Amino acid sequence: MASVLVVANRTAESPELLDALRARAVQGPCEYTLLVPSTPHGIAWAADMHAGGDEAEQHRKAFVEELREEGLNVKEAKVGDPDPLAAICDECNFHSYDELIVSTLPLKLSKWLHVDLPRKAGAATGLPVTHVIGSES
Repeated sequence: MASVLVVANRTAESPELLDALRARAVQGPCEYTLLVPSTPHGIAWAADMHAGGDEAEQHRKAFVEELREEGLNVKEAKVGDPDPLAAICDECNFHSYDELIVSTLPLKLSKWLHVDLPRKAGAATGLPVTHVIGSES
């Protein structure tokens, strides 16, 4: 069974990400670990990098409920470091994954795309990366 790390924050409950996870499940047996970096947005981004924890926890809870209601195999769901690349690397250093799915906002809105997170995550982990552009939940 493939182990898939899914990384999302503001797009966690987006229909686009849900569709991508359903499509992945059809390809073969897999289990998902959900990682929600506690990345703040808005003015909090500049003021306090640790201001996103509560919002990330809300996304984590809602996201895991949604996926389990869909019948998707969710092994674990957790909140990670505010720096999404650090959160991904931390998770991959302690657990083994076969692939990575990164969900971002569209380019105009996404801080993660401005720092090229999907490519950097693939380079840092050596995992194949699927990038999903989602709408804000």
